Amino acid sequence: MISFKHVMLPNGLDVIAEVNPQAQSTALGFMVKTGARDEAPDVAGVSHFLEHMMFKGTARRSAADVNREFDAMGASNNAFTSNEVTCYWAHVLPEFMPQALDLLADMMRPALRTEDFDMEKKVILEEIALYLDRPTHVLFEAIMADYFAGHTLGQSVLGSRESIAALAQPQMRKYFDSHYGPGNMVLAVAGKVDFDQLVESIQGAAASWQHLDIRRDYTVPQPQPRRRHIVDGKLKRHYMAVMCPGPSAQDKHRHASHVLADVIGDHEGSRLYWALVEPGLADEADFSFYPLDRTGSFFAYASCDPARRDQVEDVLLAEIKKVIQDGVTEAEVVRSKTKIETSGVLHGELPLGRMRSICARWTYNHEYRPLEAELAELDAVSRANIQEVLREYPCSPVTITTLGPE
Repeated sequence: MISFKHVMLPNGLDVIAEVNPQAQSTALGFMVKTGARDEAPDVAGVSHFLEHMMFKGTARRSAADVNREFDAMGASNNAFTSNEVTCYWAHVLPEFMPQALDLLADMMRPALRTEDFDMEKKVILEEIALYLDRPTHVLFEAIMADYFAGHTLGQSVLGSRESIAALAQPQMRKYFDSHYGPGNMVLAVAGKVDFDQLVESIQGAAASWQHLDIRRDYTVPQPQPRRRHIVDGKLKRHYMAVMCPGPSAQDKHRHASHVLADVIGDHEGSRLYWALVEPGLADEADFSFYPLDRTGSFFAYASCDPARRDQVEDVLLAEIKKVIQDGVTEAEVVRSKTKIETSGVLHGELPLGRMRSICARWTYNHEYRPLEAELAELDAVSRANIQEVLREYPCSPVTITTLGPE
């Protein structure tokens, strides 16, 4: 029988677990509620840079020790940084859970040595240069900056070459001290786990961690109708992105919005697929829902031959307008819900998928939902719910950013 457990330690650290005695593995991770939207402009990119530094060793371990211990456990492990969260995780056999927890908890108090900082800064600058050679990355960063103009959500997760080059180790240490602590992070575990042992272990490991009373700036973005074209003569394709307001991660319409986005622009079988990709007008066409903390948006993307750029844009915008005017069909709703439910089940079959799901839901909504409840919420979405979304979020105002050779 799968069960949910939650304990808050005296210092305010939330510890949550979805215990599944039948599972054959255990996934655990720390999610910190910090990302690019929480950075001041002079430290833009520090969250992602800090993610790298967390693997560079602690007072007890060197960077080599960290890698060697994960390898000895046969762990699958990694980390990621987004606009809003940073997550560190490991997926191991149940017998290695205590060692994995000890290692991850130790990593949450990194040494941040100056020599490691200086070396890793070069790696980050190379990573930025690498991504600047990827048109899709350049386009996404550009439309985020255009759509969220003047808001920290428009900042690059990687930061800029200038901000990273100017970043100093004391600035990173100050950012870490003010964001990485109980009250702004959660430990989540899923799979086969002894919860009492887990709590006892983390109480010892996190005993010295100081509670942080931090509040995110929830200034509401004010998107305006905008259009910008970026010229890159090296490119052989034309790329376009469209953003408009949508529900937040806390909004009751979020499930209906996922279904709506799938109907319009899933990579196969959607309206944009049949209108643009199948007839060969575009290489790719996509429409997705992008929920964030107390705000959100819809995002459309297409790439094509530069000679067809106007035609592709006209067709893409016309398909979105058609949905707003006429709605969606019952058959489309049923098909899309089935696809999303199937993806959710496949994702949730492994403890890693469930750990990330319960961790994110706790971070954004401070609640737990078993997989069956999540599927039931999705299955309850109706055409009427989607019509409500379209009335409240009629894809306006629209930001359009394009990138191409001319």
